[in-house]
Amino acid sequence: MTTAPIPEALTVPEVMAALRLGRSKLYDLLRSRELDSFKIGRSRRITVESLSAYLRNQTDQEY
Repeated sequence: MTTAPIPEALTVPEVMAALRLGRSKLYDLLRSRELDSFKIGRSRRITVESLSAYLRNQTDQEY
């Protein structure tokens, strides 16, 4: 039995689902550079590391 590898980069819809955000809000975060991303051709990707850093930053700001 093999398991699927955990992706290192996520698509916009995957991050939208993970954060439970709409497309516009996610693109606002990307435009403001609060959440880092990169492009492959016309496709936007967000690394798991970037997503984790964003979540840590949000958690730190709460206290």
